Amino acid sequence: MLKGKLIHPQILSALASAGHGSTILIPDGNYPFETGANPLAERVYLNLAPGNVTVTDVLEAVLSATPIEAAQVMARHDGAEPSIYAEFRRLLPDDVALTPLERFAFYDEARKGDCCLVIATGEQRVYANILLTIGVVDPPPEQAV
Repeated sequence: MLKGKLIHPQILSALASAGHGSTILIPDGNYPFETGANPLAERVYLNLAPGNVTVTDVLEAVLSATPIEAAQVMARHDGAEPSIYAEFRRLLPDDVALTPLERFAFYDEARKGDCCLVIATGEQRVYANILLTIGVVDPPPEQAV
């Protein structure tokens, strides 16, 4: 039995198989999981019921297991900032900014070959989609160059 924040075996396996530059899509419940992401990406369905599990629940667990160097979000058509962006900023490392992309540009990014994992959620907030880019694990100080 594992005792970390992330214990889902399929997600852990996908993250262990990924590397620097791979992307992870955590979309809301309205997102087209099958057509809006790389068809070869591992898919994990955590959308148990409306509102369960949320994007921020998944984001927090993923951040406990892998370094993130970039984050892209789906921008609203009217330019207003969705309230969930503040939660994303609170959870993400301070040096990771949110990069808003127009809806279809976001789909295009998620469909790229670097997208290795899609974690479907039951998130009900709209425009609550985030595409994370995996960073690097820093070496111990004594091995740093």
